[in-house]
Amino acid sequence: MGNSQSPPADPRFSSATRAFTQKDLEDLNSLFVSLAAQSKSNNAYISLSVFQAYFGLKSSLGERLFDLVTQQRKDNKLTFHDLVIAKSVYEKGTRDDIEEFIYQLLNVTGDGVVGRCDIESVLAAILRSIFSLEASNPRLNSHREIINVFLNAAKFSKVVEGAAEISMSFEDFRSWCALLPSIRKFLGSLLLPPNAGRLGSQVPHLVHGDNINPDLILLREEYAWHIGGALPHHELVEWKLLYHSAINGMSFNTFLGSTSNGEGPTILIIKDKDGYIYGGYASQPWERHGDFYGDLKSFLFQLYPKASIFKPTGANNNVQWCAANFSSESIPNGIGFGGRVNHFGLFLSASFDVGQTFTCTTFGSPCLSKTNRIFPEVIECWGIVQNEAQQEKLDAAKGEISAISLSMEALSHASDRK
Repeated sequence: MGNSQSPPADPRFSSATRAFTQKDLEDLNSLFVSLAAQSKSNNAYISLSVFQAYFGLKSSLGERLFDLVTQQRKDNKLTFHDLVIAKSVYEKGTRDDIEEFIYQLLNVTGDGVVGRCDIESVLAAILRSIFSLEASNPRLNSHREIINVFLNAAKFSKVVEGAAEISMSFEDFRSWCALLPSIRKFLGSLLLPPNAGRLGSQVPHLVHGDNINPDLILLREEYAWHIGGALPHHELVEWKLLYHSAINGMSFNTFLGSTSNGEGPTILIIKDKDGYIYGGYASQPWERHGDFYGDLKSFLFQLYPKASIFKPTGANNNVQWCAANFSSESIPNGIGFGGRVNHFGLFLSASFDVGQTFTCTTFGSPCLSKTNRIFPEVIECWGIVQNEAQQEKLDAAKGEISAISLSMEALSHASDRK
C-alpha cells in the first residue's frame, strides 16, 4: 500500500497505522496515489506544489506544513508513511499532541522562534485561503487591519537567547487559541479534504436589505468568521440583519419588536463613541424577564481594536438580561450579558444612549471598551437563520415542554380537587 520506497520497518509508521481503521488507511492510500500521480513521481511521493494546490495553502504556511509532514527532511518528497504518521498525530493524537503540532506550524521560518512576523504570515495565509484572495486584490489592505486586530489578542512572553524578538510560548499560543477559536479550528483541520464545510473555513452568508448602506454595517465577513468559530456548523449558514440603529433609530422598543419574530439565536454588536466594537451572542430570544435567564451557550466578544471571544466560565448562571417597563431600581430596564445587576459584563440601558461593561466572572471577560461607561454610536442585531431541520427540532422541543407544562397543570388541578 502506498510508497514502496519507504523504509519497510519504521516503528512510527507501524504505531501510526493503529490509529486508523482499514477503511481509513485505504482512503489515505487512494488520496496518496492520486496526488503522487499528479506529482509525476511514479507513485513514490507527493511534491510540494501538488500538496499546496490540493490543500489550498499556496503560502509559507503551506510550505511549513509540508516541512512538518515530511519530518523536515528538506527533500521535497512526501511519502505515504509521512502522510499516515502526520495524520495520526494531527488528527488522532491527544489534545497536547495536536496543539504541539499546530504550535510548530506557526513557526513558519523554522528557526524555533514563534514571533510576531510568523503570526502575521500565518494570519495572512488563513485570510487568503478563506476569502480566496490573490496577493494583488485590494481587499488585502482591509485584511491587514484585521490581522492587527487578531494580533492584538496575542501574547508574546518567551525570551529566546539570541533571538531579536520575544516569542509566543506554548502557553501563550493556547491562550490565544481560546480567545480565537476560529483560528484554532482552521489550523487544526489543514490535512482534511479542502471543501466549503472544512472546520474553520465557514463564513456565514450575511443578508441585509437594500435600504442600508453596506459601509454602515459593523459585521464584516472577517468578524462573522471570527464569531462563528465559537458556534456549531448549522449556525454558520445565514445571518440576517434584524435591527440597525441607522435605520430603526436608537429605540429599545423597536429593537425588541424587530428581534421578537426570530426563534433562533441573535448576535448583538455595538460600536461606541471611542471606536471600540464588541457585543454578545444570545442563545435565547430577547424576552421580558425580571431576572437573569438564558443558558451557557451565550458568550461575549470583542471585534475592534482587539478580537476575542469569552465563553461562560460556569462561575454563575447570570447569562442574559432583558428587562422592560420595570419601576424598581433593582431591575434596570435594558438588555445585557453577565456579571450582576448594575455591574454587567455588557449592558445597554432602555434609552439605548448609555451602557456599561465591567470585568465579568460569568464569561471571564475584561471591560470590553476603553472605559466602563459606554456611549453607543451604532447598534445592530443579527438573527441566525434556522434551517428546516433545526426549526423542526426546536418546535418539537417546545411541544415537549408545552406537553410537560400541561401535564403538571393537570396534576396540580387533580391535587386541588382532592
